[in-house]
Amino acid sequence: MNSCLYDGVVMHHRLRPLRNRFVYSVYMFYLDLDELDDLHRNFRFFSRNRFNLYSFRDADHLRITAGDLRANVVEYLRRNGVTADVGRIMLLTNVRVLGYVFNPVSFYYCYDRSGQPLCAVPEVGNTFGEQKAYFMGADTRTEDGFRRVVPKMFYVSPFVDLDTTFEFHLRLPGDRLQAQVDDLQDGDRFFLSALTGVRKPLTDGAMLYHFFRIPFITLKVIWLIHWQALKLWRRKLPFRRKTQQPELQQDILLWNK
Repeated sequence: MNSCLYDGVVMHHRLRPLRNRFVYSVYMFYLDLDELDDLHRNFRFFSRNRFNLYSFRDADHLRITAGDLRANVVEYLRRNGVTADVGRIMLLTNVRVLGYVFNPVSFYYCYDRSGQPLCAVPEVGNTFGEQKAYFMGADTRTEDGFRRVVPKMFYVSPFVDLDTTFEFHLRLPGDRLQAQVDDLQDGDRFFLSALTGVRKPLTDGAMLYHFFRIPFITLKVIWLIHWQALKLWRRKLPFRRKTQQPELQQDILLWNK
């Protein structure tokens, strides 16, 4: 089985105009999209498109066609110029916990039929129920994964301008996980984000353990986002409403909470 859990830590560090740093523990699912039905059948606490302690819903992610998530990812890759036969597609994400989910970012790692890395796709979400995917193709391949600097053009935080850029540096997951997403303005980093973790087997026991270790983890994530936003607002960091600069919000996908 390729699917597993990653037990990890998220770090956010704002460098300017105000310094603000926070770190919190997380766990995430690393799912082989071809194994979702098997996970549904074989695990007591995991379901696909049905309520459970943990539930994965295809509609929570990249939606281009009426097909399942794998079909949507393959179509997205095709539209971005991938002509190779797509093999294994792995998704690092939060799944629904007792029906609720929020994903600040999920990551697809795509391989060809021979098992070689083909591309990666970060899928960034905001609190308005919107998502945006960023394609990282063969030209972004590095020795250990993928790296790309790309215009953001997406409303993620009211305290970050929309005309900034993302720098994604994704190492291929193995025994350890490392993904970095930084915000840059005029080439200078001003906001650093990192996700690190250690691979753990995916079992019913592990899912139950993590549920009690970090109860309602997706609610914890959304609460922390709003708590940090409140602290920045109280420190009078300039606030930008989502209705400002709609021309800088492009290629947005919607999902149902």
